[in-house]
Amino acid sequence: METRVDEIADGIYRISTFIPEVAPPAGFTFNQFLIDAEQPLLFHTGMRALFPMVSAAVGRVLPLERLRWLTFGHVEADECGAMNDFLAAAPYAEVAHGLQGCLVSLNDLADRPPRPMAHGELLDLGGKQVRRRVRHFNTPHVPHNWEARVLYEETTGTLLCGDLFTHIGNGPPVTGDDLVEPALEAEAVFRQTSCLTAAVQTLHELAALAPKTLAVMHGSSFHGDGAAALHALADGMQARFSPEPEFAARPSALAGEAAPRT
Repeated sequence: METRVDEIADGIYRISTFIPEVAPPAGFTFNQFLIDAEQPLLFHTGMRALFPMVSAAVGRVLPLERLRWLTFGHVEADECGAMNDFLAAAPYAEVAHGLQGCLVSLNDLADRPPRPMAHGELLDLGGKQVRRRVRHFNTPHVPHNWEARVLYEETTGTLLCGDLFTHIGNGPPVTGDDLVEPALEAEAVFRQTSCLTAAVQTLHELAALAPKTLAVMHGSSFHGDGAAALHALADGMQARFSPEPEFAARPSALAGEAAPRT
């Protein structure tokens, strides 16, 4: 395994580890995003096993002990498995997450009390020449987990979108090519999105931010018309994964109809 560091927007670094054994034969990337600011922020920590590689990669950009904020999309091993390792290495770091995630999981899991954030709340990271400002948006069940959220860095127009636009393979760090079709193909494989109705509505709402860069956790990041990509992903999910009308109209076994024996 190799962990590489690439600047995908001004002061925002993609830390990427490609693991070919995941989703073979194409393999899978696990990405973290570091915002270099007066109060540096890391979005995703990676799994505990990746901590030595990811922390060393952070150290190539800035001293690890300078980290101020640890953030992630939702509570899963690849998102926050190394959370407490980073808290131990960075004495001034705090976990910042949505209130739901703090109440349900992080108040218990994090070695230091997390900072809950309200929907739409702004976190000013400061900066000597360019101020970095990230805004928190709750996206419950999108793509999965009720504490799911995204962050939007307003200065560069970068949407830290977590598992949205997940795709297989080891592409370039950032691309202008279409990510929608690869993301729809990956959804057909993983079926990671837990609530289609919520996902379609949320993706259209996020498009209003008009991001210039989409920082994708699994796969290449995207630079270009982020609003169009978000709208297209919403429309593609609606078209490809909506239940067939005859299937949707069938009574559920939970509603009283016995499930057929096979």
